[in-house]
Amino acid sequence: MAILDQHKKIETNATLLLALSFVVVTIGGIVEIAPLFYLENTIEDVEGMRPYSPLELAGREVYVREGCYVCHSQMIRPMRDEVERYGHYSLAAESQYDHPFQWGSKRTGPDLARVGGRYSDEWHYDHLVNPQSVVPQSIMPSYAFLADNEITGARIGDLMETHAFVGVPYTEEQLELASLDFIEQATDFGDPGVVERYPGAQQRDFDGNPAVTEMDALIAYLQMLGTLVDFSTFTPDESR
Repeated sequence: MAILDQHKKIETNATLLLALSFVVVTIGGIVEIAPLFYLENTIEDVEGMRPYSPLELAGREVYVREGCYVCHSQMIRPMRDEVERYGHYSLAAESQYDHPFQWGSKRTGPDLARVGGRYSDEWHYDHLVNPQSVVPQSIMPSYAFLADNEITGARIGDLMETHAFVGVPYTEEQLELASLDFIEQATDFGDPGVVERYPGAQQRDFDGNPAVTEMDALIAYLQMLGTLVDFSTFTPDESR
């Protein structure tokens, strides 16, 4: 009873409750934040991670513009049911070049963190044009208009420079050749330059249309998600 009486004094005294709450939050904050000052890097370096290629970055812009993150998360939590369904849990490094990140807050549709390579380009095209044609129970609207929206990549260099300004490590060569790489990745001319500058980039006509469209860009982005890290050889840094 004595303990309950003391607790009652705290609950009925707003000033005391506020002061003690501040103390608890302060201690918790110090415990969480202080170790960060002793780490050289808060994000573990992971082999394979690189900045988005110009076409992938344009596709990501379409993804954000259309609000895809509202129904699809891009964060697999380290829980058995999620790992078995979606694949290896998400790494902080996989979001280090995202401005903003696409973790999402709900899953009306499945998580897309590892969707790259799971379906063909044709499947993605059909799914975006008429979602119910491949997933009958889907409530996703049609994005068929993306196939009609041609894009030139004229301003992709400016977008990449903006990302470089906030820390994305694009090189001078990548910035200079941004518009060229944008076109090359979607037209499958066989020039290996874009793949050399962006290892793991997939170079082809993604939507079957000779023109470069928003559909090309979005599919290129989706096909890249979760493919850069080789989880068959990945070993977490246990010292962190």
